[in-house]
Amino acid sequence: MSGLGLYLAQRISAMVMIPLVLTHLGVMIYAVRGGLDTAEILSRTQGSLFWGSLYGLFVITASIHAAIGLRVIAYEWLKLSGLGLNVFAVLVGLGLLALGGQAVYTVVLA
Repeated sequence: MSGLGLYLAQRISAMVMIPLVLTHLGVMIYAVRGGLDTAEILSRTQGSLFWGSLYGLFVITASIHAAIGLRVIAYEWLKLSGLGLNVFAVLVGLGLLALGGQAVYTVVLA
């Protein structure tokens, strides 16, 4: 992907994440102020297509956003370039996607 494509992908992923982050923070504040414990929260998220979709989209966009950002840092600080830089970014993105996907699965489907 070109530099412009990466730039746009990171900016678009940030724009998608804004309402997701605000929703997440709002839910966390509601849960804490409402005195909900872990079991109550999990009982509300288990099997929910809405929460699974919301957090699934969050994981996808955060993985893309973070991988591109870390790619830039690896280029500037570690002087990685070419194939090594791209492999690094892809591995970071896939690793974050796997970890986040496992978390979503555990909270919503397990």
